[in-house]
Amino acid sequence: GTVCRKTARKIAEGETGPFAVDASEVTELLGKDRFYSEVAEETPTPGVVTGLVWTPVGGGIVFLEATKMRGKGRLTLTGSLGDVMKESAQAAKSWIRAHAEELAIDPADFDDYDVHLHAPAGATPKDGPSAGVAMAVALASLFTGRTVRTDLAMTGEITLRGRVLPVGGIKEKVLGAVRAGITGVILPQRNENDLDE
Repeated sequence: GTVCRKTARKIAEGETGPFAVDASEVTELLGKDRFYSEVAEETPTPGVVTGLVWTPVGGGIVFLEATKMRGKGRLTLTGSLGDVMKESAQAAKSWIRAHAEELAIDPADFDDYDVHLHAPAGATPKDGPSAGVAMAVALASLFTGRTVRTDLAMTGEITLRGRVLPVGGIKEKVLGAVRAGITGVILPQRNENDLDE
């Protein structure tokens, strides 16, 4: 619409066409890009995972960051997390701990290290169970030292048995992921029907 209006103005000012707009003129006509790809700025780091979020104004991504330090096995959660999200973090840690040997993690690490799990943008309240999978992957990444692709985001509730339960807002979450530069998403199998949207 803006390009058409600016072209109409040229005509009104006496310029003659035809007028063609290509990629090189977009910035001149529309101004500098107001959005940036958060993903493009990320460097793969063990313990950092991209989660998908739903908000009343649409979907988006959130980085979940986990770090460990010598301690006694405590779990610290920060980032304005609600009770349900805190419970998801506890369930994720318990599942990872119960399957440590399968994941090539030394079980003693859970007693020797404190873990801090943080969801940046602390001024924004966050709640719900759908970050459970992302939290589990962040913890597995942290303890194994393996990084997770920065262009991959995930959502899903995890149970103590390792089942991944369906979550809501799939359409909004996927659209938000695309806007943020994500090229792949991991969704619960039971959300497959939502892909029709």
